[in-house]
Amino acid sequence: MSTGPATTPPTIPFVDVRDGGPIRHAVEGRARARSLRDTCVSWFPVGSGTLVPVLDALSRRWLMRSLSPYVGEVKTIAETLGFTGIWFLNGSYQWGCTTHARDEAVPWLGRTLDWPFPGLGRHVEVTRQSGPAGEFLNVTWPGFVGVLTALAPGRFAAAMNQAPMWRRTRHPSLRPLDIALNAAMTLWGVRHIPPDQLLRDVFETCKDFAEARARLETVPVARPVIYTLVGCRSGERCVIERTEEGYATRVSDTYAANDWLVNTAPWEARVGGSQAFTCSSADAAENSRSRCAAFHGWNGSFERDSFAWITPPILNRFTRLAVEMCPADGRLRVRGYEQMEANLPQPATRSAEFRADALAA
Repeated sequence: MSTGPATTPPTIPFVDVRDGGPIRHAVEGRARARSLRDTCVSWFPVGSGTLVPVLDALSRRWLMRSLSPYVGEVKTIAETLGFTGIWFLNGSYQWGCTTHARDEAVPWLGRTLDWPFPGLGRHVEVTRQSGPAGEFLNVTWPGFVGVLTALAPGRFAAAMNQAPMWRRTRHPSLRPLDIALNAAMTLWGVRHIPPDQLLRDVFETCKDFAEARARLETVPVARPVIYTLVGCRSGERCVIERTEEGYATRVSDTYAANDWLVNTAPWEARVGGSQAFTCSSADAAENSRSRCAAFHGWNGSFERDSFAWITPPILNRFTRLAVEMCPADGRLRVRGYEQMEANLPQPATRSAEFRADALAA
């Protein structure tokens, strides 16, 4: 029996905000930002309607105290749009990601973003932004001022992953306590720039791979983070494992999930969703290792086999976004994902390719 015509996935919007930046993006995309907020909030348990305002207030307190040049933008967006969730969106931190940088004559970077919030894949957009060092393409959402994944044609491309968590306790049942304590330390004790907002600053101000690497290695950040960076020439690729004021950079084994390459106690790999409160430390570490191993063992090519690497365990029930980037050729490919009932996520947007030469104006 026919079930009717299949629904065609939507096209990923491309928004030129070189004049006006994220504030213009949010104002012009007000309806889309509200839809994204409402969809994401549906992930919270029924009856937790007051939770988002509380999270908003905590995020606002932290960001207002941080050493970030973009806090004014968040404040303007929140006041202009007039609904809760904007501060929380800009203070939240992705649950998991898998990233790989490799040379295929020139460097490529592939990444997934895994968050439990529904709607992030369906509502993803690409903005054209600019700064003193030049233009860049940002994979983002209206209302968000930082950068998680972006391409600066002819300069570099970069993505960020959540780093492992510092554990004061070891039993899985006490993980919520460690999460709360780490959050409290960040909210009240750390005033450095958020990692995603440092990445935006790098795209706006750094002219090449070497300059971007130096800033990502040395500028103090509010929370541990893993950056993956590629340039335009063979060998220009690295993974930067950051603590608040320290770093370790590697130029081989350039793949990352949500753990240090060498798992080190008391750091514990991250996992997403309800597993963040229930799984063991060993399971969390294995989750990250298995995703890295899948990327490391992939024999395909970003150039020829676009998105062929999106298979389990890289593809998991929290996957919301897949991206491929080549700064030498100025190519950015994006696809959004959403989970369909109990199955693995499926494409929620058409695959889109944005090329710098086609965008020149």
